[in-house]
Amino acid sequence: MKIVNSIEEVRSNIRQARAEGKTVGFVPTMGFLHEGHISLVNRSKSETSYQVMSIFVNRLQFNDLKDFTSYPKDMERDADMAKNAGVDLLFVPDENEMYNNNLTSVNVERLTDHLCGAHRPGHFQGVFTVVSKLFNIIQPDVAVFGQKDIQQAVSIEKMVDDLNFPVRIIIAPIMREVDGLAMSSRNKHLDAANRQNALVISKSLRKAEQMLIAGETHAGSVISAMKDVILGGNPASIDYISVVRYSDLSPVDTVTQKAVIAVAAFFGTTRLIDNMIVNLDKGSVECIY
Repeated sequence: MKIVNSIEEVRSNIRQARAEGKTVGFVPTMGFLHEGHISLVNRSKSETSYQVMSIFVNRLQFNDLKDFTSYPKDMERDADMAKNAGVDLLFVPDENEMYNNNLTSVNVERLTDHLCGAHRPGHFQGVFTVVSKLFNIIQPDVAVFGQKDIQQAVSIEKMVDDLNFPVRIIIAPIMREVDGLAMSSRNKHLDAANRQNALVISKSLRKAEQMLIAGETHAGSVISAMKDVILGGNPASIDYISVVRYSDLSPVDTVTQKAVIAVAAFFGTTRLIDNMIVNLDKGSVECIY
């Protein structure tokens, strides 16, 4: 595995890979890797023959400077994990390489009005701007994103379609700890009590699944039941429990066809998110979480 820090080095290595007939898969990250990230690499490997990963903590997507400065970092560990996962090229730029008097940003309307977008103003504009830059730098054939950040993933699908990026987006399933907690770099900030309490998030999604299978499709009823489950874990606060259409992430009153049920809550000072994708088809219920 090669580790490079400049845009020109990335492009030079990718040109060489393409000259050898390889197809390029890409997994963008902010580092502090866990098995969820590795699962994205594995999915990319199943689709392409040359793997690129980026590690860049993107200041533009942080609403709170404290979150940016405290974001966990362990570059040596990350490099070992990436190498062992089969990454061929690891791109680790600094801010000066990525942003040099930039006056351009990218945004996706409507899909960011609700869920995390309503609680983190400017966050997604920062995400879309850096992802657009990375797509232009790397020009991958395939890019893999995780379902855990469902609003980000669905919005990037729309951005790619609208701006005609020649890249295929894959949304890979959420990786979970044995007890059901969605894997996240933020989990390290949870103390023992809040780590245990946070399990109510995945339990609330299982409750929603049970209700849907039993025939309940009224969003308000599902949300109310999920809220009761989550409050049992003594969260510091609940940002949202929402049922939205998959296509535009707008709230719905009734779960029909393809939808997303999403949660964001604070346990202590740590904000956790989770979700499931719901497919209803002629009475059958599929919940992906």
